[in-house]
Amino acid sequence: MNNESRVFSLPKWRLTKWLADAGPDVPPDIRVALIGGLFGTLPIFFGGVVNTILVALIVTLRQPEPAFFFWLGLEVLVCMARLVLLVVARRNALVGKSTYTDMTLLLAVVWAMSVGYGAFICLLSGDWVAACIACLSAAAMVGGICFRNFGAPRMTGIMIGFTLGPCCVAAFFTNEPVLGIVLAQIPAYLVSMTIASYRLNKMLVSTMRAERESEQRAQQDPLTGLANRTGLFKMLDRALRQAQAGHARFAVFYLDLDGFKAVNDTYGHGMGDSLLKAVAERLALVKPGSGVAARIGGDEFVVLACIEAGFDPRAFAECIVEVVCRPYELAGGITVQVGGSVGLALVPEHGAETASVLVAADRALYRAKTAGKSCWVMAETQESGPVGVGAASAESRLPEASAAQ
Repeated sequence: MNNESRVFSLPKWRLTKWLADAGPDVPPDIRVALIGGLFGTLPIFFGGVVNTILVALIVTLRQPEPAFFFWLGLEVLVCMARLVLLVVARRNALVGKSTYTDMTLLLAVVWAMSVGYGAFICLLSGDWVAACIACLSAAAMVGGICFRNFGAPRMTGIMIGFTLGPCCVAAFFTNEPVLGIVLAQIPAYLVSMTIASYRLNKMLVSTMRAERESEQRAQQDPLTGLANRTGLFKMLDRALRQAQAGHARFAVFYLDLDGFKAVNDTYGHGMGDSLLKAVAERLALVKPGSGVAARIGGDEFVVLACIEAGFDPRAFAECIVEVVCRPYELAGGITVQVGGSVGLALVPEHGAETASVLVAADRALYRAKTAGKSCWVMAETQESGPVGVGAASAESRLPEASAAQ
């Protein structure tokens, strides 16, 4: 699976899409993870490359004929091309660039054909030492194919067929009737290993679904459906890494409802929960498409947004206050109105760590509360005081919080 935050791109060609298909109704994120599994790791890849090239070299030294030189050259060319692609792909996967997945998958199939071709010509040569070495190598590679590529069971079956299938064809042209047994063994082996790949793939997808559902529940607020504190921290950590790498800037909006306790005390906790759900729905609607809205406890919410072209954090802070302050129609014909105070902090300007950014936003929220509530305030820096806005615009006032029936 993917590791070290690597994300490998999905195949784009019709043939490679078909080869790598993991089955129906597989979520996109799981498909991406399964594609990452097809790239494997460098040590495993080196083991296979050294084995197949060494076998081809030894056999070619025993049989210095054009067919064997062609096999050796094909092995070296394909393996080196796969190695270069693998190194480039793993590097690109860390920074979100194309990982040349289509070419990688096709070269894997070509490599299986090369291994099968080697076994084929060795059996036809009558050199049973060479044939034994080549066929053992092919059988060993089939094991690696199955356990490395069962995330794409179609490709697994095809690679097994290209690796061992030529042995069945070669059995027709030898003068050894006993080799006819491979005509029964290899097809049965091909079918059984392909079925096993499909079953392993199904088990893996089910396990990954369960893991993602469990992870989602662990990062989701059960009342509002927004991210919880854990989910927010995870997204904020990712944002900080991007900001430190100079790839993006982010804004953190720390919201606390004004007058929520009065609603709870007057109408009960059930109505208070309904109000929190309504606030969450409004935040989910107004947040930027790539943003994250979270409820981190009580009546406190946080919105994390990437500062992209056309996005003004100050205008969005005003938008949050304005949206939250609108009246709410709750059950039983009850209408309530609360306010919202917002503390705004920028990443990386106000902190390079999750805790420091949230502390900066929380302090700005406190200033908004003391300034009269239902307003927003930008966080301060130790060197220059308020950043980016003056006190008057930073403390844009909206009507005081109230609750009415």
